[in-house]
Amino acid sequence: QVQLVESGGGLVQAGGSLRLSCAASGRTFSGYSMAWFRQAPGKERAFVAAINRDGGTTSYADSVRGRFTISRDNAKNTVYLQMGSLKPEDTAVYYCAAAYSGFAFVRSSSYGYWGQGAQVTVSS
Repeated sequence: QVQLVESGGGLVQAGGSLRLSCAASGRTFSGYSMAWFRQAPGKERAFVAAINRDGGTTSYADSVRGRFTISRDNAKNTVYLQMGSLKPEDTAVYYCAAAYSGFAFVRSSSYGYWGQGAQVTVSS
């Protein structure tokens, strides 16, 4: 199993930047593909970005492509989500997820491990 802990959430003004981190513990981190999802109040959890186990393949939701960057440091067992040009509609709880696979899945059902979530609030 792998345990995931997100950090770096907070309140930021529109147009600002924020970086989320997700620290993993447990089994070999480099064997997992990682992803970020988000859930806004009253909405379903939605895919944000994913990265495969070696970082060579990434995938993004259309709503964040060009503004957000997912990356990972396998030596530090950590995955990051760098968020820029933030908009009020980016306000949500952001979840880190892991799948023991080489593929950067976009469906939440493909991920078996989840963090507790980090609140990101973007003010207008």
